[in-house]
Amino acid sequence: MLRRLALTAVASLAALSAAAPAATAVAPLVPLPPLPLLQGDWPVESDERTRLTVTVSESGNPAANGTFELECGPAAGNHPEAQRACDLLDAAAESGDNPFVATDRNAMCTQQAGGPAAARVQGTWQGEEVDARFSRANGCEISRWNKLVPVLPSAR
Repeated sequence: MLRRLALTAVASLAALSAAAPAATAVAPLVPLPPLPLLQGDWPVESDERTRLTVTVSESGNPAANGTFELECGPAAGNHPEAQRACDLLDAAAESGDNPFVATDRNAMCTQQAGGPAAARVQGTWQGEEVDARFSRANGCEISRWNKLVPVLPSAR
């Protein structure tokens, strides 16, 4: 029985092969038109440059108060210490530190006043959106501010 089934299969394949038309000349290749590029479908390199707006008030230094633009890669803008500020931000990125992270709500901070200085930093750093507020309300906030000098001015 198995032998008869195998012979039937071979015979069927032979019959199908004989019934197939003989190969004719191959048609010449015709080039296809280019595909249209679709907007938004291709990966776009992210802009890793730093572009920040730094707004400072009541720092104790009237020249340091105001709104300043800072760009890095290369250093530019009207920030009074653009190159030093960019160097600090580059060093933070290399070490994996984010200087814009807020103080943990559960942090134990000394209750000392560092003055009325306030700042807000908005924009882009390392391709990430930044919107950070700074004060000198306690020891943790004073330390956070000081780590960001010269992006923020030295407060008196």
